[in-house]
Amino acid sequence: MIEQDTIKLLRECDAGVKMGISSLEDVIPHVKSEKLRKYLSSCKKEHDKLEDEIKEHLDRFEDDGKEPNPIAKSMSELKTNFKLGINESDETIADLMTDGCNMGVKSLNKYLNEYKAADEFSKDITKRLINLEERLAIDIRKYL
Repeated sequence: MIEQDTIKLLRECDAGVKMGISSLEDVIPHVKSEKLRKYLSSCKKEHDKLEDEIKEHLDRFEDDGKEPNPIAKSMSELKTNFKLGINESDETIADLMTDGCNMGVKSLNKYLNEYKAADEFSKDITKRLINLEERLAIDIRKYL
């Protein structure tokens, strides 16, 4: 049970971190404020590091991880393109990223509760990813 919950939790973290990286890559080119760009770029680097850690841990279980849900990813891209098409501003970007962070935090907490038997390393990675998302949402509030 421990191994199964560990793998399942890591897979969800893998999908979540990939979704976060993709979203950050989608919006960074549109950012006007250098300070906001710095927040988002720094957050992307931290997501990249977590992605490497998750992959390394999944490799120990000979697991390929999980890609983000294609429908969720497509909907996110559509929403981003639509909103930026109407109003390409830092406020719009902060709004989009805050929504994404909130959804990520909600999902990751759900999986953390669902896979209670996961090992401590996997739970720690999940909590670090949650904290990263929460911190970004707080840091960019001033752009809303």
